[in-house]
Amino acid sequence: MGSIPRSMTVHMTAELTRACKAGDNVVLTGIFLPVPYTGYRALRAGLLSDTYLEAMHIEKLKKDYDEQVNSPEVQEQLVRITEDPNLYGRMAESIAPEIFGMEDVKRALLLLLVGAPERTLPDGMKLRGDIHICLMGDPGVAKSQLLKYISGVSPRGVYTTGKGSSGVGLTAAVVRDAASGEMMLEGGAMVLADRGVACIDEFDKMREDDRTAIHEVMEQQTISIAKGGITTTLNTRAAVLAAANPAYGRYDRRRSPEKNINLPIALLSRFDLLFLLLDDSGQYDLDLARHITYVHRTGEHPPLGFEPIDSKLLRAYITEARRMPVPTVSSDGLLADYIVNNYVSIRGREQDQKMSGGYIGARTLLSVLRLSQALARLRFSTEISHGDIDEAMRLITASKASLAESRNGESAAVEDTQTRIFKLIRSIMAERQVKSLKFSEFEPRLLATGFTREDIDATLEDYANLDVWSVNTAQRKLAMV
Repeated sequence: MGSIPRSMTVHMTAELTRACKAGDNVVLTGIFLPVPYTGYRALRAGLLSDTYLEAMHIEKLKKDYDEQVNSPEVQEQLVRITEDPNLYGRMAESIAPEIFGMEDVKRALLLLLVGAPERTLPDGMKLRGDIHICLMGDPGVAKSQLLKYISGVSPRGVYTTGKGSSGVGLTAAVVRDAASGEMMLEGGAMVLADRGVACIDEFDKMREDDRTAIHEVMEQQTISIAKGGITTTLNTRAAVLAAANPAYGRYDRRRSPEKNINLPIALLSRFDLLFLLLDDSGQYDLDLARHITYVHRTGEHPPLGFEPIDSKLLRAYITEARRMPVPTVSSDGLLADYIVNNYVSIRGREQDQKMSGGYIGARTLLSVLRLSQALARLRFSTEISHGDIDEAMRLITASKASLAESRNGESAAVEDTQTRIFKLIRSIMAERQVKSLKFSEFEPRLLATGFTREDIDATLEDYANLDVWSVNTAQRKLAMV
């Protein structure tokens, strides 16, 4: 952390062969040796020589879920905490307790860590079990902090940003080996996060051609490579946790989530849960301010009314939960009918109310099953219950409700008028290739188009509140932020 990345050649022989793989954090113990040169090559090299490390011992700092072995003391602690009737809520609130509120988001992140088992059908088709979550909303609501925490808790967590990552940086790159001269593959962030969590911040800042590489990763959980004479498929069985900021600085409730986040619906539909986190002033301002000042004053989270579970014990519990057999729906068919009826009722409600919180389709039904399996795993149960289905439906409904915004005819008309005024001012700036305009340079054209002075003033004020531009009324000047 904080240093320039460097590489070193390590030789692993005998039982150390394949003891680790790309993406592991390890501590190596060995002998630092020079590469022996002979003949004419030794004459050319002179006193210079390549070096390598002859590995004698490898210690993994973070072991995969399959490799972790819990000590007897940890097993006793796990037995003790499983007796808590409110274990689900306690574990969820133990995720980043320094961050205020966000109960439903933390519950969803807990289920993301647990995950659902991957299913392979008799015909070879695979159904993914990893849960994808997208956090969208205003800056400064602790989205990045949640991503950092989850990447630290997961044994194979990779944190990256959409702006600083290219398509090959996320998937795989074909490079030429310096020693042999042959073409070889270097895995990107998604490949390194295999069987773990890939946390992508600034998801909306990715270029469109780079973002298309994520489509196959999120649904098929593979990466197909056909370049440089190499044709292969790499596994990317990772859960994706993404954070996106609004397109205009702050979230505009009068626009749809696709226009605010600037992400295509084909990509948004691949997320099981989408939460909208807004920085609204209201009843929680006093509690939030007290929470933040307490953390800065004491260096720890405020009292929660219970003893939070630390990250090591949380990881141990998740390890035991992931080792459970595949949770199944009861064979009597009653629970299956219950799931189907709930899904059909939500679909019908969406059509009747014309909800703008996102499209509900077959992927939503699969999301309900994945969340229900994760909840059953969390209870160490091999059978899904009605309570698991209800909680999964509640989380999906809560995520849709956070995105939905009721619209009446008046607000739609206001949005349409202000959007047209905003686009016209942007087009004038683009024509003149400037970032600021005087009122006299755009007001006559807007008034001639048919807009009233009240509409213009309302648009200037609303977009100034969104920090899209700044308005200087004294100089009667408008400047983009």
